[in-house]
Amino acid sequence: MSDTSKLEDVAPGTLVVGAGRRKEWTGPVVNPPIWRASTHLYESTAALAEGPRRNEDGHFFYGRRGAPTQWALSDALTQLEPGAAGTVLYPSGVAAIAGVLLTVLRPGDVVLISDNAYDPTRTMGRGLLSDFGIEPRFFDPLDISGYEALFCERTRAVLLEAPGSLSMEVCDLPELARIARARGAISVLDNTWAGPLGFHALEKGIDITLMALTKHVGGHSDLMMGSASAGAEFYTRLRQRAQQLGTVVSPDDAALALRGLRTLHLRLKQETESALKIAQWLSQRGEVAQVLCPMLPGSPGHGLWQRDFTGGCGLFSFVFKGGDAAARNRFVDALELFGIGFSWGGYESLALPIDPATYRSCMAWPPEPSTDESRFGVRLAIGLEDADDLIADIEQALAAWNAG
Repeated sequence: MSDTSKLEDVAPGTLVVGAGRRKEWTGPVVNPPIWRASTHLYESTAALAEGPRRNEDGHFFYGRRGAPTQWALSDALTQLEPGAAGTVLYPSGVAAIAGVLLTVLRPGDVVLISDNAYDPTRTMGRGLLSDFGIEPRFFDPLDISGYEALFCERTRAVLLEAPGSLSMEVCDLPELARIARARGAISVLDNTWAGPLGFHALEKGIDITLMALTKHVGGHSDLMMGSASAGAEFYTRLRQRAQQLGTVVSPDDAALALRGLRTLHLRLKQETESALKIAQWLSQRGEVAQVLCPMLPGSPGHGLWQRDFTGGCGLFSFVFKGGDAAARNRFVDALELFGIGFSWGGYESLALPIDPATYRSCMAWPPEPSTDESRFGVRLAIGLEDADDLIADIEQALAAWNAG
């Protein structure tokens, strides 16, 4: 695959197979070799003097700016994101969030952060950003008028995430981005859940879209990495700031991410189908008060998901009807096919007890129509196991929940 322009207007499966596979990166082989290199050599002092003047992928300079393995991954991710001029790689998803926010914010600025964002994002707002004199303000992304009222003359950026972490709310991303732009603020989206195959962020009005490549793109629970894609103006700024911070990813990890990328569409398809089957089954169980899965008809946010998204993934949550934390924990501990752990997007299924109230400033928990007695939830990350086997495992774990 040397002419990547032939990937225009092709299906997602074709795109993820061919993206980033330029002959410049791969040579005569299918995958780009792993270029482990800190020092790049120059043919002459004249070439050495020219080196710093060309700051672009494909131009050798020094290991911090990468080599063909990293360039191929950045190139592939850019091709997956319509409207992107380039993609910057970071050593983790949290590093991507920090790198983006430290690019677009300055001391004295205000950043609006979705109240249901990933907890490390919230922690960053109250910690790192506050330490730099940046004021975080948390908002309910479902309350558009309240969101708009929070803008002031110092508001420079809005950080969005959809569906919301743990509780899976889907907000009106195009409208929130439109308001931000009208008020002179930059919109940033953590698009890890859907990714570019499920939500075309830049086409929907988002200025900068980021992902934890640790999750779906890696797909095998063996690497840490993040990315941020943007149009020409913001990409240039992101690239410069990342270089000023000395940000670089390992070529070995970039190769693992490229490997995972090639099967991304197949894994997402399987995970989504299984998640929907399991979510539907859970919605019929008497132990369950509510299933929080935007892909499921009747679930909160399904309408907006159906309008704006082209795909989903295997991550969703549910809330028990009654019970207590001990009963919820008995359920999780009784699961045999689900691991207990953070992260998601790998080939294996995971379960995590959740209590979003711990991580909220203005959004209520439990979600309606639940009651205070129905607040104990579990987040499921559905992997590639057979859905019927996972349902059987959940069923036997529910017996442990009922045993109390």
